[in-house]
Formats: sequence, C-alpha cells, structure tokens
Amino acid sequence: MAAIGAGVLTRHGEALAAGEAVSSEIVNDAWKEQLGHSELPNISPAEAGAHLANISGQNALTLYAHYATDTAGHRGQLPGGVAALERVDEFLGGVSDQLGPDMLLLIASDHGNLEDVTLSHTTNPVLGIASGPGTERASTIRDIRDICPFVLDMLGIPNHYPVAPPVRT
Repeated sequence: MAAIGAGVLTRHGEALAAGEAVSSEIVNDAWKEQLGHSELPNISPAEAGAHLANISGQNALTLYAHYATDTAGHRGQLPGGVAALERVDEFLGGVSDQLGPDMLLLIASDHGNLEDVTLSHTTNPVLGIASGPGTERASTIRDIRDICPFVLDMLGIPNHYPVAPPVRT
C-alpha cells in the first residue's frame, strides 16, 4: 500500500516477464493461474532471488514483501508451512548469490506464526537477519519499529520519527 500511495508500484506483468520484477509469492504461479497471465515464464525461487538482487543493485532502497509463509501459518497445516519455508530458503539463496558486496540485505518479520501452525499469530521473537555492510549497526534493531529509523540512518536521511517504547506483553 505504501508503494501504491507513493506511485512507485509500477512493476507488473511486463516487468515480471522480463525478470525486472518479482511476484510477492516469489514464483509466477498465481499470476498465471489466478490472473490469467499464462505468458509469464516459469521461474524457480532461486531465479526470482537473482532477479531481486539485480533490481536492488539499481536502487538505493528496494523493499520486497512476501506473505506466503504467513498464509501457510494461518492455514494451519505443517506441510504447507514446510513448502513455504523451502521456497523462501531457495529464494534467499538466489538473492545472496547475486547480491553485490556493497549491499545490505535486511530481513524482518512483524510477527510469528509459522513456527506453530495451530495458532494464528504467536508472541515468539521473530526472524531478523542482516547480511552485508551495516550488519553490525543492524544488531541494534530490537523490534519492528526500529526498522524505519535504521533504514533512514543507513540511507543518510535525518530521522524525525521517535522510536516507540517497547510493548510490554
């Protein structure tokens, strides 16, 4: 929604076909099966990861949202969760194989749920991974609200947004 509001969500079917975009599901299956874009190529998660790394190399900041792991967790079936994680694993392999040495990869989640598919969302700590330049600075991230100030700092943009106090649970 942020990308739509900012007018920068401009990569659609043509860009997917050219390898200049990555579907939120990583592969193009839903675009082909549910949206009727049968002309899109079959793509492996590793190829999609390589595409994302190449796209990222052309921009100061690239955001990618993936939610199939969340969907798998909500469906409450372990095989679907395992399949979603295997796809993400292959995708991240493709990203890291092509990511330039001067690029920071930051992975964050807003909540847990896939580690226990019998619950909607869990209160467990969530995945956070950083790789590349800035990794040491990323170690200060303690919760999802720290992501924006961290990214602004990495981009050299003054941060006028206070970090929210920790939520007590």
